[in-house]
Amino acid sequence: MSKLSMYPITLDGTNIEEKRKEVREYFHNTFDLFEKVFELLKDESVFYKKSEPTRHPMIFYFGHTATFFINKLINMKIIDKRINPEFESIFAVGVDEMSWDDTEESRYKWPKVAPVRAYRDAVRREVDDLIMHLNFTLPIDADSPMWIILMGIEHERIHIETSLVLHRQMPIKFIKEVLEFHLCTHSTSAPKNEMIALKGDKITLGKDKSSNLYGWDNEYGSYSEIVEDFQVSKYLVSNGEFMEFVTEGCYEKEEFWDTEGKEFLNISQAKHPHFWVKENGKFRYRALSKIIDMPLDWPVDVNTLEAEAFCRYKSQKENCNYTLPSEAEYELVYKYSHLKDIPALHESRANINFYHYASSCPVNEFSFHGIYDVIGNVWQWSRTPIRGFEGFEVHEAYDDFSVPTFDDKHALILGSSWASSGNLMMHHSRYAFRRHFFQHAGFRYVISSNIKERDTDIYESDALVSQYCEFQYGDTHFGVENFAIACAKIASKFAINKTKALDLGCATGRASFELAKTFESVEGIDFSVRFVGVGSKLKDEAYVAYISKEEGDLSVNKKVTLQDLGYEEVSQKVSFWQGDACNLKPNFCGYDLIMATNLIDRLYNPKLFLETIDTRLNDEGILMLTSPYTWQEESTKKEFWLGGYKENGKEIRTIEALKNILHVKFELIHLQDVEFVIKETARKYQHTISQVSVWKKR
Repeated sequence: MSKLSMYPITLDGTNIEEKRKEVREYFHNTFDLFEKVFELLKDESVFYKKSEPTRHPMIFYFGHTATFFINKLINMKIIDKRINPEFESIFAVGVDEMSWDDTEESRYKWPKVAPVRAYRDAVRREVDDLIMHLNFTLPIDADSPMWIILMGIEHERIHIETSLVLHRQMPIKFIKEVLEFHLCTHSTSAPKNEMIALKGDKITLGKDKSSNLYGWDNEYGSYSEIVEDFQVSKYLVSNGEFMEFVTEGCYEKEEFWDTEGKEFLNISQAKHPHFWVKENGKFRYRALSKIIDMPLDWPVDVNTLEAEAFCRYKSQKENCNYTLPSEAEYELVYKYSHLKDIPALHESRANINFYHYASSCPVNEFSFHGIYDVIGNVWQWSRTPIRGFEGFEVHEAYDDFSVPTFDDKHALILGSSWASSGNLMMHHSRYAFRRHFFQHAGFRYVISSNIKERDTDIYESDALVSQYCEFQYGDTHFGVENFAIACAKIASKFAINKTKALDLGCATGRASFELAKTFESVEGIDFSVRFVGVGSKLKDEAYVAYISKEEGDLSVNKKVTLQDLGYEEVSQKVSFWQGDACNLKPNFCGYDLIMATNLIDRLYNPKLFLETIDTRLNDEGILMLTSPYTWQEESTKKEFWLGGYKENGKEIRTIEALKNILHVKFELIHLQDVEFVIKETARKYQHTISQVSVWKKR
């Protein structure tokens, strides 16, 4: 038995100082365990290798979780000083094969391991001090500053597991054994799987905000469904059970693979599961730090596409409709198994939290009322794409945790694995991955009539994002020109050279497409992936669908296409990225135009942004700022406001502050007002006047 990992803490209690100690211990255990994972890398050179072409080198992940703490604490104004702005930029954004994920290695100059270790030490000290001195109340809720600490901890626990997957994908010669990560040492022949009948019922999914356990945004809200009777496999599919699919050459039989599956096969050239190794005509198994004889009774590790192909194969072979379980069906499995949630569920009951092994184990080792591995061992792929429940709301500190995955391309994984800890083990946790991704994940199958057709179009339901879609792509109102179009016209008029433009604070991307009519290349950057995702979707899928609010609960579905907008010819000139305007990556430079639209009064440090923006412009470059100057402390601490206040009895106006800050490096060449109208409902609109200032680099 290993005790690498603590059990999760609860949010409630009666003693603040005791809870402070619990959070502190949980934080240090998480930090220690994460660093222990990187001891698996044989030497420092391996930190700069990729285990998978679409991911960053390992050094990125080593730095990423520490920068997450600082970036979130900065964004939520809990701290106001960075530890290392360069690290907090280059290690900021992870990779999920989204179009705004930047995996072009030429853009990065990765630091040495030693300074990253030193940075992690500095972050550890900073967070430790915060834990001991933050003011908070019990229970800890989503508005508490301590919630942001827990968010950083749970984020790092996710990366403990995903980093182990990446290390397991690394060639074995680059990995060394670490004593604490010991493998299960027993295996025998695979048990014969069988089906267990479950009675249908009405289920309700979702977590209440009064829960005493930390949760991610997608867990909250509610969803109800009536599930008809179905049958579920007693065991996870084992390596032994999957072996027949492989030996019969089913990786080469197209009838078992859908379009995405065939694409996966074409790219990967896979002939067997990813963690199987063929040596001298026999299959062996890649565990975390060694290659072992094939454990036939351990669960097979596959992606969704492979699991679905197996279900089609089994359906054809047995003339029966096998499929992956849905999220709702899994909930009935969970109830049938009499499982209790954390903390009532002791970790010894399942292969979770590194308690027993740092590997899978036989599929018939942990029973839950006759169904095995309902939780633990490996995650279980579902047939359900992740969506938000009714009442879904993002947390402002991490608004891109879930929303980018609501794209019908990310399948939910159920039940947790041997490497799952913290929130990952909880009943209500909801995680999803691209269907071709590998995790410590396998599957079980069901015989079910609960199959639902997927929607053809995915309508953006996030209220704020939908409002911006309507603002940028919807109808004009009261004779006021579309603001994105009007701004792009002004910018294009004053730009001297038109090679490359930056639309900073691009929101849902309309102005980026407009600028592409006159510029050879346009990059749109926004802090929020929720916004960036709209422009990316329009570019990649040629449409955007959203919900426009009319009255109360009444709304209309709207859809716009590249063809409707006239952007078919220019769309390939546009790219979208997530970024922090106050701490952009170094590669965002060389622009002839930077247009920062309604941005400066929403930055946490607008002066810092203005004092450094010239370095990203070419000679004769143009900076265009627009803003209604609606300063608010929720976005910008008052000491960082550029205007809108009195100092020594004198009114300080933003435009004068802009002149004072920019005059050394820029010449003000144009000033005008531009109106815009934002629809809230069919009978309520915001009518605002933004001041446009155009500056030429000296």
